[in-house]
Amino acid sequence: MSKNIRTKEVDHLFDAILTLKNKEECYTFFEDVCTINELLSISQRFEVALMLRQGRTYLDISEDTGASTATISRVNRSLNYGNDGYDMALDRMKGKK
Repeated sequence: MSKNIRTKEVDHLFDAILTLKNKEECYTFFEDVCTINELLSISQRFEVALMLRQGRTYLDISEDTGASTATISRVNRSLNYGNDGYDMALDRMKGKK
């Protein structure tokens, strides 16, 4: 049974995130909202997604990021069968460079 993440509480969180104006504000906000480990885990998964899209191997990614093969596999499953959130963000970042 999948949990519905579309709640008013999640809407409030996303509304708050959308008010952030720069990277420094993101650091300030996320350091308060997340534990260091939560933030590092999220950033690790995003880095794994980037590396998978670059065609890197699981072994390569694991060595560079410290991510387990289970984490890499979970991110890969999201890339292939998810809602395209990683690709949307990665494409927009590519467009900024």
